[in-house]
Amino acid sequence: MGATQEKLIVIAPATGKQIGEILETPISQVDSFYQNGKTAFLQWSNLDVSDRAKYLLKLKAIIVEQMEEIAKIIAEDTGKVVTEALVADIMPTLDGIDHIIKHGEKILQRQKVKTPILLIGKKSFIEYMPRGVVLIISPWNYPMQLAMIPMISALAAGNTVILKPSEVTPLVGKCIEDIFVKAGFPEGVVQVAHGSKEVGAAFTNGKPDYIFFTGSVRTGKIIQQVAAKDLIPTTLELGGKDPMIVFADAHLERAAKGAAWAAFTNSGQVCMSAERLYVEKNIYPQFLTLLKKEIMDLKQGTDVDSDVGSMTFRSQIQICKDQLDDALRKGARLETGLSPEKWENGMFLPLTVVTNVNHQMKIIQEESFGPLLPVIPFESEEEVISLANDTVYGLNASVWTKDKEKARRVASKLVSGAVVINDAIISIANHGLPFGGAKQSGIGRYHGDAGLRIFCHEKAIVEDNGRKKSEIHWYPYKEKYPLFLQLFKSYFQTKRDWVRFAQYYLRILKKN
Repeated sequence: MGATQEKLIVIAPATGKQIGEILETPISQVDSFYQNGKTAFLQWSNLDVSDRAKYLLKLKAIIVEQMEEIAKIIAEDTGKVVTEALVADIMPTLDGIDHIIKHGEKILQRQKVKTPILLIGKKSFIEYMPRGVVLIISPWNYPMQLAMIPMISALAAGNTVILKPSEVTPLVGKCIEDIFVKAGFPEGVVQVAHGSKEVGAAFTNGKPDYIFFTGSVRTGKIIQQVAAKDLIPTTLELGGKDPMIVFADAHLERAAKGAAWAAFTNSGQVCMSAERLYVEKNIYPQFLTLLKKEIMDLKQGTDVDSDVGSMTFRSQIQICKDQLDDALRKGARLETGLSPEKWENGMFLPLTVVTNVNHQMKIIQEESFGPLLPVIPFESEEEVISLANDTVYGLNASVWTKDKEKARRVASKLVSGAVVINDAIISIANHGLPFGGAKQSGIGRYHGDAGLRIFCHEKAIVEDNGRKKSEIHWYPYKEKYPLFLQLFKSYFQTKRDWVRFAQYYLRILKKN
């Protein structure tokens, strides 16, 4: 008899109830996964983009048909409210499929590139060649969207995919696997490996052709080190400590509502959460009052009308406790929420606003990934830009003001992969925009044109009609140097001398 296959026991974080079991993928199967992916790649990569899009269209139809059921699985597995499962996990996935179906063929088709005049008679192109077997390691906070978007992008580009979903939300991973099976994707094109971090490590060491990882900075660095040994290219979508900047001339009621949502949506478990709120000093007390009112009206729970769900991963609670304890010991003041010793033992954390904080505190410098919002006053544009840039992260940011020039000026000076003006987080919902971070928030971009092309090798093609006997830059070099010297001077001087250029070009041709 073979060894007993391990099971992942699935516990709903919001209720503590067991809601399922998932069989783990044995590490002994890693090689066969890769072999299956390589075999399937031979046929899948040879399909036209339009033919691959037909499979995505079927995938979309199944998601739409099962939308309510999928939303419930996501909500139960993560603890988030069902509205957020629908709006922030399913909708962006469907929109991403639409974007690829509409634009994928054009983005991935052969691109004509201008050929320099010194290569007269030739044509230049870029072709996009799929990489092979792509390993996608996805997170638990948006377990559908953050798995499916890189998956469908890699597939549209002609790759086969191995998905390793988070062991924290395994039911969503199984749901994704089932959807692809129902959509009829050919065998080996999409494979899902379920299991612990050890399973993820085994697949990372399995030498995929590309790795796409979304998760923590710590794990991202480990993956990058492993990949570097075999020069495996990676995209790393990592953490954030995103600043929200509110100027005195902003629509304050809107900004307060925006801050409450941006800080506490998905219980703050968003890499693009507003984790640092900077408010111009002369409206600071007024804004704090508006913000607290918005937060007091929010409802935490699991029913369909709840606003904020539970935490998903228990280990994250301790991180939030440590940060808040550190801040309170150093003089921070609670405006909403409770001190950590008063937190209940469940997975629902109090929505916490903290003032009297500074940039030496963990709550400002480290990613919280929970419902903690520190608020800091500022006096000038220059000061707040400096403060906003003063962390190792640079994923997203938001600027709130009615002054468009100021908003754009500040946005341009923020070291961030994205900036949203008078809103927050939503840049990831536009699949026409690239998404990714600066500094330790990651490497690479996806979404937009880049989101398909990162899964390809760019191949440069130069064509000549082959009719000429020789080229001017070929041997022999005899007597060519002075002619080339005059040719280049006539071409590259400030005011080009086309007559002399033509004369020297013809004289070099005769030397051949």
